Amino acid sequence: MSLPYPAATKQANGLVGGLTTDVMSTAFADKIMITIHVPLDSSSPLEADQYIAQEAAQEMILPLPHLTPKTLLGGASQEREMVGHLYARQIASAIVRKNPEEKRLVVFGFGFDKAEHDRESFFDLLDLVMQCI
Repeated sequence: MSLPYPAATKQANGLVGGLTTDVMSTAFADKIMITIHVPLDSSSPLEADQYIAQEAAQEMILPLPHLTPKTLLGGASQEREMVGHLYARQIASAIVRKNPEEKRLVVFGFGFDKAEHDRESFFDLLDLVMQCI
């Protein structure tokens, strides 16, 4: 596999839970890194593009069973770790559904002010990630 140097990077931003959220994907030869964060100054929200069609969103609800998330850093509480695993499995599943031949490790990092998100926020975040992969 020949990837461009430097690593290919894509970015998207939009509203998740009422806060402007940035998503960045960087594709290396051996891994894909996805980072998600809320900027310190998120007082000026942006309108998120609705990238995932309703039927595609329904397809992405269940993660692929063979994907196993592992916490490397953080996960200060069991609740935060569970949320991190949920998002990691969903994102990795979306990557594999988009490219079934994908075998690279997915490294996922996020910084949220709270561990819980409602259904709409969950799909808004997956929508932003789909724009980057």
